[in-house]
Amino acid sequence: MTATISNSDAAGDGPIPYLERTRTYYSALGHSPYVWAHFEDVPFTILAKPLTDCVVSIVTTAAPYQDGKGDQGPGAPYNAAAKFYSVYSGDVDEDHDLRISHIAIDRVHTTAKDQRSYFPLEALRVAAARGRLRLGRKFYGLPTNRSQRITLDVDCKALLAQCKSDGVDAILFAANCPICHQSVSLAARVLEEQGIATVVMGCAKDIVEYVGVPRFLFSDFPLGNAAGKPDDPASQTLTLDLAIGLLEHARSPRTTLQSPLRWSDDPSWKLDYSNIDRLSPEEIKKRCANFEADREAARQIRNSTTA
Repeated sequence: MTATISNSDAAGDGPIPYLERTRTYYSALGHSPYVWAHFEDVPFTILAKPLTDCVVSIVTTAAPYQDGKGDQGPGAPYNAAAKFYSVYSGDVDEDHDLRISHIAIDRVHTTAKDQRSYFPLEALRVAAARGRLRLGRKFYGLPTNRSQRITLDVDCKALLAQCKSDGVDAILFAANCPICHQSVSLAARVLEEQGIATVVMGCAKDIVEYVGVPRFLFSDFPLGNAAGKPDDPASQTLTLDLAIGLLEHARSPRTTLQSPLRWSDDPSWKLDYSNIDRLSPEEIKKRCANFEADREAARQIRNSTTA
């Protein structure tokens, strides 16, 4: 059963169809269409105690800044060298420099200039200080991996083990690129099966709902802003409040809540991301070469880290 809490979309202003866009885009670059994960049954864990008594933390796909690994700043192009390949964790009482230059966010309409728009630790600290929840002592980083087998058999198991060890009751997942949305959705399913309640926060509605998750907070923003608008603390606070509200109030799997916030009064920004119809033959050829170079660089880095 699917439960959806959503505002009505204006004509022509629906969510970006990422599944269709990416399928068409990569086919035009000469690659076989990616087969996305899909499940009919969705696990669901209701909080066993009031949210005020629950230990809540964050899982991000953002990477710690790595000195000497190239441009990782706002507006940086895709940077394969900045990727990470194993689950990591960090102390929530410390400030961290996390970047998303290693993933396919929307680089036309957003720049990743405000870490709070994709890593909601600051807003979660405030919620904990208000007594809404107990903040876990660590946050966690989940690799972005096109291999669903590795995500499920390696990354999700490692994440589950750390969450269990740290006594986490609930997790907020902040997704960034299309594959990020799939990875965190798979992880949410694994955690829910083991009694840890989850909310996926993201901007790719069709991908998350296609995989099938317990709870999803959808923000109709460019990829890379799952935690709210950049440089807009009120937006970030509202987004976090909506997410933790889902932990309390959702009563069935596949519950989707759409944020009431709009990125812009002009929805034309939605036409650009991976839209092959808006690219010239010369640009398609250039992107094909760049894609192959990025994939080879990532392969070499991955092999060196596992050797």
